Formats: sequence, structure tokens, C-alpha cells
Amino acid sequence: MTDITSKPRSIALYDLLYMIGIIAISFSSIFVRWSEADVAVIAMYRLYLTNLLMLPFVWKYRHEFMRLSARQWRLLALSGVMLGAHFLLWMASLRLTTVASSTVLLTLEPLLVMLGSYWLFRTKANRMMLWGLGIALVGSILIGAGDFSLSGDALLGDVLSMLGAAAVAVHMLAGKQLRNEMSAFVYNFAVFFLAATSLAMYNIVLGNPFTGYSEREWGLFLLLAIVPTLFGHYLFNWLLKYMNAAAVSMAVLGEPVISSLLAWWLLHESLSGYQLAAGCFILFGVWLFIRHGKEKV
Repeated sequence: MTDITSKPRSIALYDLLYMIGIIAISFSSIFVRWSEADVAVIAMYRLYLTNLLMLPFVWKYRHEFMRLSARQWRLLALSGVMLGAHFLLWMASLRLTTVASSTVLLTLEPLLVMLGSYWLFRTKANRMMLWGLGIALVGSILIGAGDFSLSGDALLGDVLSMLGAAAVAVHMLAGKQLRNEMSAFVYNFAVFFLAATSLAMYNIVLGNPFTGYSEREWGLFLLLAIVPTLFGHYLFNWLLKYMNAAAVSMAVLGEPVISSLLAWWLLHESLSGYQLAAGCFILFGVWLFIRHGKEKV
């Protein structure tokens, strides 16, 4: 691995790319709220269009694709289906609750990954990590209680966001194993395609139309593929080679902050003091967990 400690310019470049990634993923909720299509269709085309943009580079990795074992394909399928479920659940939550509540609840992902790692790999947590888990859970309860007082739909949106966080945690646990065995490109391309295909089957069952969308909708699908997916999620996977994994995972703390500000500016959503307080609980709890985590998850 490249020794970047002796290259200040490289460090500055990686920090810049890291900030670009945080800003990019923060736009995801805005694009979803602007779209009028069914959330399953939005998620499907977001991923298929990402695959289309990556297609010119597939030939370079053809031999690696051909060497994948049946076990690896099964894990890729699990990771892909869970990623598809994550997008479906989280995007649905944005139609029911505020961007602030939905995105801040997604920051529970590292905590859920920790619990999954303990169950699957017997990865242990220290006392400070458990404190972080408890504080974040208190914040989640506060958000749920506050949204329940507003409307049942808002509470349902919170639940969907938390289920989306659980789905992406399973996706990350499967990916943790697979990324040790294959390149980032092969993993991402296969998972994006399998996730999109699982969503396509879901749309067929529901009878959602695949065509007939306006140019504006196709533009939003493409923006979702380019901005939060390629310049966000894929960029973070690439940075894992050059930055500490704990530092990269800190990106989950930046998304709700920037997303909430963007929602306030572009969607005219208000931020209540209650939401801010509960959000701070969650963000501090997740920060505490990541800061004192000894195992990269």
C-alpha cells in the first residue's frame, strides 16, 4: 500500500475526494423527493444506469468475473438483494417523513454492522462502543416519539428508514467478506446489477411501468446514478485503499447534516429543536462508537 504519510499533496487530494463523496451522497434524498416515480422504479434505474456508466470498463475485468466461485456469487446475490431492499425502504421513508429524520436514522448502520459482526464473527465491542450504541438508540427513540406526535405516517417513515439501515448493514457484512477476495470494480458492478435486477422483479410483480417517464424523471434517475452512487458510494469504496476504514465510515455522520441543510434550502423543510436534539444524540452516539471501535466493520 502506498505510504501517503510522506505525501501531503496526496493526503490533501484524498481529503478533497472524501468531502466530495459526503456532499454527493447528501444529494440522494433531494433527487428522490423531486422525482414523482415509484421509489422501486427510481432505485432500479439508479442502479442500472450506474452499471451502464461502468460498462466500458467491464472488459478489463472479464477474467476476474469468470473466476468467481458459486459461493462468491451467492454472497454477491445476498449483498445485491439487501442493497436493493435498502434503497427501496429508505426511499419509501422519504415520502413519509422528513429528510432530517430519515437520513439521521440511517447513521445507525455502523452500530447494526457491529452487532452483526459480533454475531457472525464474534467481533467484540468495548465499553465506549456500547455507550455509543446506547446513546444512538436513545436518539432514535426520541425521533420516533417526536414523529409519532406529528403523524402515524412520519413514524412509519422512521421505521422504514431503520429497516433500510438494517438491510444495508447485511449488505456491508456480505461485502466485508467479498472485498477481501475481489476488486472494488467487480464487487460494485455485480452488486449494483443484482440489486437492480431484484428491484426489476419487484416492479414486475407490482405492475410498475418501466417506460413512459418524462425527460425530467430520466434526468433525475441519471443524476442519482452519477452523483450519490458513483461520486459517493463508489468513491468511498475506492478511498478504502488509501484511507483508514474508520475515517471513511465517518461519512455517515456528514450525510444527515448536509442533507438536512439541502432540504431546508431546496425543499423548504423546517428543522425543529426536537429533531436537532434527537439528531445530535444519534450523531454523537455513532461518532463515539466509530471513534473507539477497534475492529473495522
